[in-house]
Amino acid sequence: MKRRSMLKSMGAVSLGMVTPSFAKGESLVAPYKVKEESITTEILVVGGGTAGTIAAIQAGRAGAETILIESGSQLGGTTTTGGVAFPGIFHAWGKQIIGGIGWELVMDCVELNGDKLPNFSKVPDSHWKHQVTINGPLYTLLAEEKCLEAGVDIRYYESPTQIEFKKGKWIVESVGKGTKTTIVCNQIIDCTGNALIASMAGYGVLREKDTQPGSLIFRLGGYNYDSLDLTKIPEKYHRVLRQNMLENSKRESREHTYVPYSYVYVPGADSTTSEVHTKANNEGRNTLLKLVRTLKTFPGCENLKLVDLKTETAVRETYRIDGLYKMNKDDYTSGKVFDDAISHSFYPIDLHREGKSIYQEFLKPDVVACIPLRSLIPKQSRNFLVAGRCVSSDRLANSALRVQASCMGMGQAAAVAAVLASKQGVSPEQVDINEIKELLKKHGAIVPAQK
Repeated sequence: MKRRSMLKSMGAVSLGMVTPSFAKGESLVAPYKVKEESITTEILVVGGGTAGTIAAIQAGRAGAETILIESGSQLGGTTTTGGVAFPGIFHAWGKQIIGGIGWELVMDCVELNGDKLPNFSKVPDSHWKHQVTINGPLYTLLAEEKCLEAGVDIRYYESPTQIEFKKGKWIVESVGKGTKTTIVCNQIIDCTGNALIASMAGYGVLREKDTQPGSLIFRLGGYNYDSLDLTKIPEKYHRVLRQNMLENSKRESREHTYVPYSYVYVPGADSTTSEVHTKANNEGRNTLLKLVRTLKTFPGCENLKLVDLKTETAVRETYRIDGLYKMNKDDYTSGKVFDDAISHSFYPIDLHREGKSIYQEFLKPDVVACIPLRSLIPKQSRNFLVAGRCVSSDRLANSALRVQASCMGMGQAAAVAAVLASKQGVSPEQVDINEIKELLKKHGAIVPAQK
């Protein structure tokens, strides 16, 4: 037999020996069916964003059975999916004012990524210089790890569709990919950022007719800013080109790690429903695509590239609960300390306005704002709290309260109140505030001191 014929014959024999084993693996499967089940838990956290992630970890660490529902695919919300990977502010006037689990997570991220921290002992000339730049994807991994270590049952790709309070328990219908789940729980923490669950439960929510624009965050490359002839480029494009091209040497010389980025505004961005959230993302991406095409027409930008784009438009403002107490701007800027203060907040009044400059009002020296537990509890509610930007507050106070460090503090406090309420069989406002403060301190939180 010739060599070529022999090899061909051997190949045919080998193929014949292997093929049947593949064919044997094929079979018809049963038609698709939605998996329906009913489960119970002590604490249900809805929304795995900035506040919800911390709330879930705290509830789990405090020994409560905890379920975390997140409609997306990862934890972190604004910090990760929205790309605002520079949470702040944890320090004020030379001392730390927000700690606990949120700060632990940020520090773990900084250390593992080899980043630099700002000099917190020095009062900066600009508030943003005390924001901590972190690696967003790494934050996602660490947040999930801490949730799982705390025994949290994470349920991605799910959204509640119905909620009812019956016989002292919350009954929540949740629908996800191929699942329909009834969750029976003792306490709910709404961390959607939109007060969506509070609204579904029938509690009052508030919002302005006009809201702040959202931001779609991105990064550009492929050009050298220092070599551009800016006289040939309209001035309105200078900022976006400059922000994206800080040289590595300049970056390393800064007091702390900084990653350049830019954003396009998305007017009226709302993430409350899938419909309006889709609209916000569509508008942001369309605006960015037009910007990239325009920038590439300018001299020196012919090779400009889009090197990073965040998953979603980061939303600043939607709905807020009508709570037992509504924080107002004067409460915030005066640093009013409440009897039931459970966390600090330190950020200027910061109202973004489409087509106008950002309205900002800074806190006076040594003033630090406080958040009362009552602002996390909707009026006439039972076994229910919120945490995050849907905190009960007027618009100006909310423009400062909505930032990540403040939301992390709220998330931890809400979880402690929910766990104690669950164990005592009462609503959160009925728990002794001193018990809440003591458990918060035990888990590393910084609790406002009475003056």
